[in-house]
Amino acid sequence: MIIASLAFGAPYVVIVALKPIAADFGGYRSVPSAAASLAMLGTGVGGLLMSWLAERIGVRPVVAMGGLMVCAGLLLSSRASDGQTWFLYLGHGLLVGLIGNAAIQAPLYVYVTRWFDRRRGTALALIASGQYVAGACWPPLFQRAIDEYGWRQTMVGFGLLVGPIVVVAALGFLRPAPEVTTTTGHASCGEESGKVLGLPRNTAFALLATAAFLCCVPMAMPSSHLIALCGDLGVAPAKSAAMLTVLLVCAFVSRQMWGWISDRIGGLTTVCVGSLAQAMAITGFIATQDEMGLLAVSAAFGFGFSGLIPAYVLTSRQLFPAREASWRIPTLILTGMSGMAVGSWLAGAIYDFFGFYAPAFAMGLAFNLANLAIVTSLWMLWRQSQARLVLH
Repeated sequence: MIIASLAFGAPYVVIVALKPIAADFGGYRSVPSAAASLAMLGTGVGGLLMSWLAERIGVRPVVAMGGLMVCAGLLLSSRASDGQTWFLYLGHGLLVGLIGNAAIQAPLYVYVTRWFDRRRGTALALIASGQYVAGACWPPLFQRAIDEYGWRQTMVGFGLLVGPIVVVAALGFLRPAPEVTTTTGHASCGEESGKVLGLPRNTAFALLATAAFLCCVPMAMPSSHLIALCGDLGVAPAKSAAMLTVLLVCAFVSRQMWGWISDRIGGLTTVCVGSLAQAMAITGFIATQDEMGLLAVSAAFGFGFSGLIPAYVLTSRQLFPAREASWRIPTLILTGMSGMAVGSWLAGAIYDFFGFYAPAFAMGLAFNLANLAIVTSLWMLWRQSQARLVLH
């Protein structure tokens, strides 16, 4: 969690500095939004390769390399200027995302599922909370550093902090995981019949991956644009950064609760409940236009969305064999991070077109409702499969 809380702080620099960076690039918020999106997308795409690599050479050197690449990506991005946006895009998309955080997120998710069985959901929730620790701790510090030194110097300073600490932590503490077992953990997965939830195995997985993409589009919008939204409404920069901290502190605390819940009601049921909670919370961003209202909605949103990604990973491990975790989990992360990349960029693009954020959040709600339709259908199939097992 400490490794993740450092490495996943990197994309928050462009999120906190969204308005200053946009001012340096012609006023277009889609430029820094695209950099954050490329980091998310790269993290998802690279996770497949990095998980494969971790299976062969071990998680320790892969995670250590990821820390070095995050450092290099921030250093490269800091050199971007008007007319040279490729520094920003390459630094975030390739180095921070594709071979940086990708070497940390997916390999660590697979890694921790092999250490835990009965309390796997709780363990996943704790590891996955590193991103929220990053979001809760770093934005206020970034805001002060940006105000004092500028966004470029903030990137350089944070990069030089992340690299050495992640390398030392990875090499010093990540031990080889236990051998993979052939059990699936749930008799309902249908390994013997070749079906899952009464569907062909890959069809069921494709629906789960599609649902992950759809839920992550709205998930990324508030976390990527909340600070800019607060600025548009006249909230002071320090309070705007604190607003994001409130959202992510609530997400961190509630993610531990979601992990505990998922160990008791199962991953798929947790996905359904979390999706409904996220849809209700994002509706608040459409209507809220004052500081106290935003504070309440931000806290509610943090509570709603925080359990979803670990619940998707847990669902995959409960429905599919453990030996397939090294590619199914990174694929779920890829679709989820792709959704977050689309959501972060789409909110910026819609804002550039309309001049305010309500239409962007309305679009996010539409994606959320589509996700809810899919996961509810999968949950109903799961309930039917459980009923058949009881009858047999």
